[in-house]
Amino acid sequence: MLEKMREDLKLRREDVATELGFSPEKLWRVERGRTGLTNPKDLRALLAHYGVEDPEVVDNLLLIHRESLTEGWWTPYTPHLTKGMREYVGMESDALSIAAWQPTLVFGLLQTKEYARALLMSAKAVDETTTEFVDANVELRMSRKTLITSTEPRGLWIIMGEDTLRSTIGSREVMAGQYEEIKRLAALDHITVQILPGKSTGYRASQNFILLDMDEPLGKIVQADQPSGHASITDKKPEVGRYSRRFEALRAAALDPNETPTFIDEVQQDLERKK
Repeated sequence: MLEKMREDLKLRREDVATELGFSPEKLWRVERGRTGLTNPKDLRALLAHYGVEDPEVVDNLLLIHRESLTEGWWTPYTPHLTKGMREYVGMESDALSIAAWQPTLVFGLLQTKEYARALLMSAKAVDETTTEFVDANVELRMSRKTLITSTEPRGLWIIMGEDTLRSTIGSREVMAGQYEEIKRLAALDHITVQILPGKSTGYRASQNFILLDMDEPLGKIVQADQPSGHASITDKKPEVGRYSRRFEALRAAALDPNETPTFIDEVQQDLERKK
């Protein structure tokens, strides 16, 4: 947000830092979220320099900044997380709502413990990870689920490709439990799950992505997997707008949410017949 304010005013980082008595390196680290401004007066001075005078916006940014200086509940897991995942988990915890497209695997917040473990174990030798890594990531994934199962849950809207149901992860027993979990969660008022059938001729995106609504003044943030295997995170309006349009197109192409339980049952019955 601070970087966007500066760029909107067409100000150079070096000039802003000089005028406020910061080093350019320090302001760069602040904008990248790698360090904080321990004195709130410095943040107020920076916002004033950018002409931000709305008390509500200032207070919200001060609150966000203050909370960013404290360790998150996920901190014990950070040795087992990539940098991008560490950033994402922190933002996910602060999001008001989450919307996502997942074409091939069950979305993380919908996964059972058995499915998550089987998925991570299948990649253990390929990615050269340890059992400790698998255990930590399974535990973290189950802890993240409290975001949608607590007394004040986040809104969740997930669209998944048919392949997420037909791909056997672990075993048929693991998948049977996963089918039931998706149906259980989809029945909750704040959770919507849609399935995009393989035979659908509607729009489908090849890469999975997640839209996080961070509320004002931050707005929406998008995380998208890239062909290189890395994930990008951005709040730039053109990118957020592009992925928002993609989500709406996917939502229109997918089955109605009310059809999800029946479709899951049909897939399961079809797989049983092929035993």
